[in-house]
Amino acid sequence: MGALKPWHIAVLVVVLILLFGAKRLPDAARSLGRSLRIIKAETKSLHDDDRDLAEKADAQSGYQPLPPQGQPYAPPPAGQQPYAAPAPQQPYAPPVTDPVQRVRDN
Repeated sequence: MGALKPWHIAVLVVVLILLFGAKRLPDAARSLGRSLRIIKAETKSLHDDDRDLAEKADAQSGYQPLPPQGQPYAPPPAGQQPYAAPAPQQPYAPPVTDPVQRVRDN
């Protein structure tokens, strides 16, 4: 029990011809083939994109940030971390005023 025998395939072909008609089967097979080809191409491009991202990550792992302007670069002493950029300053934000309170004050 389990092996597909030639008469199974013949019955399947006859049922398909009866259901869909002889004219529509080649078109259906052609569109199925195109769909499978598109899926194969897309999955291949996904794998290629993953490989490209991994290569870029490996290439950028050796870069160090630039020192501040006006200071020459000196490699860090042994055992110390490379130069770390200072934390960015927060931009000035005016105090928040309630528009309703501002109208009441006037």
